[in-house]
Amino acid sequence: MRHNKHRHQLGVRKEHRAAIMASLSAALLRHDRIETTLGYAKALRPFAEKVITMAKKAAATEDSAKKLHFRRLALAKVRDESAVHFLFADKVKKFVDRPGGYTRIYKLVPRKGDSAAMAIIELIEADDKGYKKEESKSASAGEAKPAKKSAAKKSAAKKAAKKAPAKKAEKADAETPKAEAPAQAEPEKAGEAKE
Repeated sequence: MRHNKHRHQLGVRKEHRAAIMASLSAALLRHDRIETTLGYAKALRPFAEKVITMAKKAAATEDSAKKLHFRRLALAKVRDESAVHFLFADKVKKFVDRPGGYTRIYKLVPRKGDSAAMAIIELIEADDKGYKKEESKSASAGEAKPAKKSAAKKSAAKKAAKKAPAKKAEKADAETPKAEAPAQAEPEKAGEAKE
């Protein structure tokens, strides 16, 4: 039985999958963001986060043997010395204060040639708040949004609004001459717009 064995298999053998992950993670570490298929991005996320965690553990320890051990573990996964050196020397400083979740995936429109689902995967810095947190701050800062009406209330209000001007216009036509009717209709519309 295959319980608890979920992996992103990507339709390739183990060696090929390891090579793909090494290549994608090296590109991600070098460029901070890459565009790839959604399946590759979802498979790359845990892989890259484990490598970044290794770099964080190496930065946190004072023992040079442990630092070397974590560097070699990362090098065994990423297989690119320059990318690993760049991560352990420079990039790890951005992630020291972040407890996890070092990557973000944005979905894109499907690729034109084969209609494959595309995505951007990027590294997140420690001071990045994300777009949702900025919205919640603006809402709590005093820019309270008006309460949304339910769909039933909206449709009932629209029907009533359509019927009311038609009845008022008929009464106005019957009671007053045609020259005065448009003058009375305009204040009613202005009153409705204020509400």
